[in-house]
Amino acid sequence: MKKIMNAPERFVAESLEGLVRAHEDLVVFGGERKFIRRRHLAPGKVAVISGGGAGHEPLHSGFVGHGMLDAACTGHVFTSPTPDQIVAAMDETDTGAGCLLIVKNYDGDVMNFEMAAEMAASRHAIETVIVEDDAATGPAVRSRGRRGVAGTIVVEKLLGAAAERGAELGALKELGEGLNARIRSMGVALRGVAMPNNPRETFDLGPEEMEIGVGIHGEPGLTRTGFADADAIIRRLGEAILAELPPELLGDPDLRPLLLVNGFGGTPPIELYLAYGLARRFFEAHGIVPVRSLTGTFVTSLDMAGLSLTLALLTPDQLALWGAPVATPALSW
Repeated sequence: MKKIMNAPERFVAESLEGLVRAHEDLVVFGGERKFIRRRHLAPGKVAVISGGGAGHEPLHSGFVGHGMLDAACTGHVFTSPTPDQIVAAMDETDTGAGCLLIVKNYDGDVMNFEMAAEMAASRHAIETVIVEDDAATGPAVRSRGRRGVAGTIVVEKLLGAAAERGAELGALKELGEGLNARIRSMGVALRGVAMPNNPRETFDLGPEEMEIGVGIHGEPGLTRTGFADADAIIRRLGEAILAELPPELLGDPDLRPLLLVNGFGGTPPIELYLAYGLARRFFEAHGIVPVRSLTGTFVTSLDMAGLSLTLALLTPDQLALWGAPVATPALSW
């Protein structure tokens, strides 16, 4: 597969170099280039740290900065960062209030962040939040719990804003864990992923096929079905999300819906905005009226063609955290 790169083994390092140089007012490399951190650390604030394999950009490195992450650790493509990267990030960004680790629920990520927390426990106060928002991987499908997918943006934004306001470590963990029950995502792929060192895509779809329930590592979804028009695609994703949210939450008048339409890397904005309009209409027809929205390419699977919908049900205080100022390479207001 043709890609703009020099060599697969330098692909990630050269991309991160470009990110830092393009946004040097916001971010810098940490020691030995093991991670990216915000340029200006805030003394006495909990350090919010996340990370994962490359190939999901702008997640996670693109969300480092004021009001979101203090550091992001990046592994090779679809490969978890190593424990020593995570430990180095904690050592450099903990300014006295401890470290909060935000981890997507994939085996490699969970294992390596757990190892890092054990390695650094003697010198840092550490708490961990595991993100579990994928409607396609509920308990009936996956014994290890739901995967962490595009809902990770919501968790990182809210916890980053709360930390910026001075929330303590225990309160941040409680907030993050409480979000898991109220955020659900569902994705569809029209084309597989072209890896930088492989001439084939991760899965082959015929011209009249699509994959429902995909993750963000190029893995196949729950089911392969015939291609359909946009109305049918959005309806199927929306129905899956509603089916995986507790009815008492959907009917809670005190919760405010946030709707996110996320592209997987190979879907142009014209299709994403079309999908947003249809998703908005779908949820409104079910009595769910989003009060905040985000549309764009944020949690990718390299160049996969497809998208995901995320619905988050937030309290007024959490909605205020979503709207709080943020300044990162990929998200700023």
